[in-house]
Amino acid sequence: MTKDLLSSLRPALMMTLLFALLFGIGYPLALTGMGQMLFPAQANGSLVERDGKPIGSTVIGQAFTSERYFNSRPSAAGKGYDGLASSGSNLGPTSQALADRVAADIAKFKAASPDRPVPSDLVTASASGLDPDISPQAAFYQVDRVAKARGIDRARVQALVTDSVRHPLLGFIGEPRVNLFDLNRRLDGLSAKPAA
Repeated sequence: MTKDLLSSLRPALMMTLLFALLFGIGYPLALTGMGQMLFPAQANGSLVERDGKPIGSTVIGQAFTSERYFNSRPSAAGKGYDGLASSGSNLGPTSQALADRVAADIAKFKAASPDRPVPSDLVTASASGLDPDISPQAAFYQVDRVAKARGIDRARVQALVTDSVRHPLLGFIGEPRVNLFDLNRRLDGLSAKPAA
């Protein structure tokens, strides 16, 4: 009886071992190797380096709150843009805490541009809390404040935003967006040049 049981279990055990090796080790290694060969920057987190040290990623948002930079949208991930605590706030539309935070954010932006409505993505967090992009409307809304804080001609900052707009893939997949990390890095480069 035991011999018959072992002979019937052997094919199942061999197939389990074979598939574990094939799909648990071989397949992930093959995909990792292909990713490193075909898309090395993306496979390594789309990191941006300065002087050989990583300073950020173009796919993970960062908190930009200075008047000299285009501000990012709020983040509920940890203490803000914490990649280890990616999440939303879980505050619903009836939450007084959410209403108070949004009202305070709107007041802050209205102080700089009182005559225009604040774009919604400047006062609402993304679901992951790590969104690196803002809408073109949110970027253009901040042009006057950033130009004034840096002492740069408004038209130059406006042109920088226009050049930074990324359009939907194939013209219809996704929405127009502006990568904030890339825009603020380009802004730092623009500031180093004399104003026209």
